[in-house]
Amino acid sequence: MASSVDVGDDAPDFSLPTDGGGELSLSDLKGKSVVLYFYPKDDTPGCTKEAIDFTAHQAEFDKIDARVVGVSPDNAAKHDKFKAKHNLSVTLVADEEQSLCEAYGVWVEKNMYGRKYMGVERSTFLIDPQGKIARVWRKVKVKEHASQVLDAAKGL
Repeated sequence: MASSVDVGDDAPDFSLPTDGGGELSLSDLKGKSVVLYFYPKDDTPGCTKEAIDFTAHQAEFDKIDARVVGVSPDNAAKHDKFKAKHNLSVTLVADEEQSLCEAYGVWVEKNMYGRKYMGVERSTFLIDPQGKIARVWRKVKVKEHASQVLDAAKGL
C-alpha cells in the first residue's frame, strides 16, 4: 500500500530525471515554494489542460519564487515531446518506477469500465520553503485548479 503525506509532514525528497535531459531533487529547491503536481499521462485531455493552465500562470508563480513541477510515470523523452507540442514551461519529472508517486500516496488502484489497474490519482502538493507540506489537493478537478494553487502559494 502506498504511503501518504499530509499537511505538516516533511515532503519526501526525490532525485529523478526531467525533461530536457536534466535531473531534479526536491532538496535542490529548498528555500523556494514548490508546487508538485502528479498527473496520469502526457498528452491526454485533462493532463494537457492542467499543464497548459500551470504554464499560463508561470509568471505569477515566478513572482512569488514558487517552482511548478509536474510528475507522471512517462519517461523524459515523452515529456520533451509533450512540452514541445504544447509549449509548456513547467518542469516535468519522469517517475518511471512510480517511487515518487508511492512516496506521496498517489499511486492507487483505479477502476475503469470494471477493469482494475494501478495509476496516478491526480493530486497536487504545495511545499513550503522549509520543505514541509503546506497544502494537499487530492482527486483534483482540472478546471480552475492552477489558479487555486497559485492563490494558496501566495499565502506562504
